[in-house]
Amino acid sequence: MKIIIAGPAWPYRGGIATFNERLALQLQSEGHQVKIFTFTLQYPSFLFPGKTQYSSEKQPENLDIVRTLSSANPFSWLKTARLIAKESPDAVVLRFWMPYFGPSLGTVGRYLRRRGIKVVSLVDNIIPHDKKPGDKIFARFFAKSVDGFMAMSYSVLDELKAFEQTKPAVFSPHPLYDQYYATGTKEESCAALGLDPTKDYYLFFGLIRDYKGLDLLLQAMSCEKLKDSKAELIVAGEFYSNEEKYRGLAHYLALEERIHWFPEFIADNQVCHYFIVSDLIVQPYKTATQSGITQIAYSFDKPMVVTRVGGLAEIVPDGKCGYVVAPNPDAIADAIADFYTRRPDFSAGIALQKKEFSWSRMTENLLKLISLTAE
Repeated sequence: MKIIIAGPAWPYRGGIATFNERLALQLQSEGHQVKIFTFTLQYPSFLFPGKTQYSSEKQPENLDIVRTLSSANPFSWLKTARLIAKESPDAVVLRFWMPYFGPSLGTVGRYLRRRGIKVVSLVDNIIPHDKKPGDKIFARFFAKSVDGFMAMSYSVLDELKAFEQTKPAVFSPHPLYDQYYATGTKEESCAALGLDPTKDYYLFFGLIRDYKGLDLLLQAMSCEKLKDSKAELIVAGEFYSNEEKYRGLAHYLALEERIHWFPEFIADNQVCHYFIVSDLIVQPYKTATQSGITQIAYSFDKPMVVTRVGGLAEIVPDGKCGYVVAPNPDAIADAIADFYTRRPDFSAGIALQKKEFSWSRMTENLLKLISLTAE
């Protein structure tokens, strides 16, 4: 098939761009012809909370990436739609993760469908974690512009029903982020990060937003069960929320000597070090759908602590691949303390669960969705 993916890709950074590129490579390996249409402007600077939207990595090889869509320029929406239509694709995949992109991507989808081109969407979130006025209007506009949906958590599938109930919708779990994997010893990675290889570390990784619950993890560290723990926390990721709030909380709780801060966007070639040195990955989210961090953890065979919100519990079986707990400091502290007290072996459960997260399963489900829209 000839498939167009429209959404983030190089030169933009982040998990969604990385995902789209990896999906394109998988489709190409299966014999499909793939082109990615990405942004000339993804976010206006005043809407972007980080330091830069752009990747420091080299352009990916063997991928055809076209920059043409400005999220803020309606003329580019029609231009992009016309350029995609000229490709005469068998199907177009629109990546949707935030209502802000509803008008631009929704306009592209409407134009293509009127010309008989099948349009499906891979939906990360239909309702955002950080809600804003207009979210439901933009999400509904987008939902009406495609022929079908694929989601990576059942919670998103349920949320989609509020916007569209008649179109095909399929579930496919988030595949492993296997491109980050690298061999190496804990000693080598500790040297790269300036850490002591004789110590134990647990990891909070990824862009720091309020809904991800870093404050809950800091409060957990002050709970009685963890007060005397020798294990130390690594916080690795750029702050998209108020950094001083978290630094101030750590100071108030007297945690500074137990935390190692790496407050920057972690380049792809550095991701491996943080996971290699860590015994346990902690995701204390207050709300969630699915998380790419979970799939990086699986690729490094690391057990996890996740909270019972959104789709996280769907992909981390409690007691087999780690811990699923309530989103509160006491429950998070109990799980971390149990791990370092008992040192349970989750390797068999992780190995079994990883088989569910192949890229070939993702493409199989995507092609199934495309076929369902043709019925």
